[in-house]
Amino acid sequence: MLKNIDPLLNAELLGVLRAMGHGDDIAIVDMNYPADTTAAATVHGTVIQMTGVNAPDLIKSILSVMPLDSFVDEPARRMEIVGAPDEIPAVQREVQVEIDAAEGKPLPMGAIERMDFYGHAEGAYAVVATGERRFYGCFLLKKGVIAPE
Repeated sequence: MLKNIDPLLNAELLGVLRAMGHGDDIAIVDMNYPADTTAAATVHGTVIQMTGVNAPDLIKSILSVMPLDSFVDEPARRMEIVGAPDEIPAVQREVQVEIDAAEGKPLPMGAIERMDFYGHAEGAYAVVATGERRFYGCFLLKKGVIAPE
């Protein structure tokens, strides 16, 4: 066990978060997403399975150790609902709460059309498959930097 690290962050995920560089994306996806197929195209190459965890809880854990990129307008992005791109489902609203809490201020997520999301996720450093059963529980987080003291 390690002190002050959320127990949801397993060794594989912590290793990936540590290895990612400034500007790298990590895809957090729901259980319906083709995670294995997408992960094969990423730097990490295999999906990180977090089967028993929902998306908001996992993103809260990730953001407890990973800064979001402050050099881009939308360091957190969500998959749009097909046919209703402006609709924000509950899972995405819950993730927005976690992002705002981690940042200490409102930081609205950007939106990506469903098929475009797949392409962006293939370009991510890694894909993390959650146990999120709600539709459209798919997100991209861009890693930022930690400034010197």
